[in-house]
Amino acid sequence: MQSSNAQQEPTTGAAQAIVDMMQRRGVAPLPRNYEIFYEASAGSDAGLREAVERLGPRPAQVDLDQIAHRFFAQSSQAGIVDNAHQALMHKIEAVMELLRRERASLEKYGIILDQTSAGLNKRHEVTTELLRRIVSIMACATDTTIAQGRQIATSIADTSAELAEVKAKLTEYKVLADTDALTHISNRRAFDRAMAEIYGDTKKVMFSALILADVDRFKEINDRFGHPVGDKVLQQIARILRTSVNVNVFVARTGGEEFALIVEGLTEEGTVALADEIRGIIERTQFSPVGQQAAVTVSMGVCMATEANGPEDFYSKADQALYASKAAGRNRVSKYPTATPGLQRKNWMIYRTD
Repeated sequence: MQSSNAQQEPTTGAAQAIVDMMQRRGVAPLPRNYEIFYEASAGSDAGLREAVERLGPRPAQVDLDQIAHRFFAQSSQAGIVDNAHQALMHKIEAVMELLRRERASLEKYGIILDQTSAGLNKRHEVTTELLRRIVSIMACATDTTIAQGRQIATSIADTSAELAEVKAKLTEYKVLADTDALTHISNRRAFDRAMAEIYGDTKKVMFSALILADVDRFKEINDRFGHPVGDKVLQQIARILRTSVNVNVFVARTGGEEFALIVEGLTEEGTVALADEIRGIIERTQFSPVGQQAAVTVSMGVCMATEANGPEDFYSKADQALYASKAAGRNRVSKYPTATPGLQRKNWMIYRTD
């Protein structure tokens, strides 16, 4: 989000404005597409803005994917996850094939035993020569089965070791694909998934809240001190967010200078208090790249999940509260609804099953 004078700030949520723009241009409502248009309008990457401006009125998805691959590291990391997952499936299939071979070997051995038993039952006289032949057949079958079993066991052990290595790499790639490269907290991709999970569980809806935080006048920080300093400020804010919350709070950088916290188990008053505590910590922090030359503050917006009817509505309403904080002078916390006459609240209690 661009930090401009309060009089110039939009009265509607930036998120909804971007969604509306995407709809007008015929862009599919995918998280990666949203990230492209969000960063193009709110970020400081001139190359990204030019690439988006060169797109036609109804851009093809392949052109959008090329932009995502070029400007966003996590897009290529998601492809690495798919490749690692495919390798994992190949290893699992190899293990299954070894087990099928072992079962076939045991079945063949069982057939030999059945045939030998049937042959003995049909003969009234058991001669020494017959016993020798039976012993020879059984010895050969047993040795073969044991050898095959040892070979298969060795192959399974080797393949299992490779399987464990592929699984470890897959886990690593998944973490990378869900991590913001600059701040090392969760990225927009992971945030969108966490938001969707809330509305797939009635209990989560009842006890979840969203806090959006936006760095005040961040463009001025970049213009005055340079983008490397701006990046350092974002990294320090991310560290504050990580260390100021407990395990029931999901922290993400959702784009540009905006961060989001999904809170579970707190009341509206408790969520607002948590947001204000974080705001105060950031206000009192001396940011090393900036020092005493400029104060770094954040504006915050809070919305409870029960106030919305889905992830997009949830985000949009928290964003409205955030802009209320901006319009009121920045460096403060506002909650939704701020001043919305005639608001119809959705009663999520009707969905309770316990």
